[in-house]
Amino acid sequence: MPIYEWVCSRCGYEKETLQSMNAPAPVCLKCVNEFKDKNVLKVMKRKISKSTFALKGGGWFKDGYSNKKKEKG
Repeated sequence: MPIYEWVCSRCGYEKETLQSMNAPAPVCLKCVNEFKDKNVLKVMKRKISKSTFALKGGGWFKDGYSNKKKEKG
């Protein structure tokens, strides 16, 4: 399941959730606790952010493949 980042357009509260793609958008907990009025509940909007990329384990760069000097022959 992917991790989504959400932001409330009313108060700016940000949150990350681990949820399925078909799950509904969360409601801002900060606005719920502050106003306690069901008419004020705001559904949060999904943020677009950079994805992370990590290379794990041995690879051509870690093994020194890129630093190998060409032999003159």
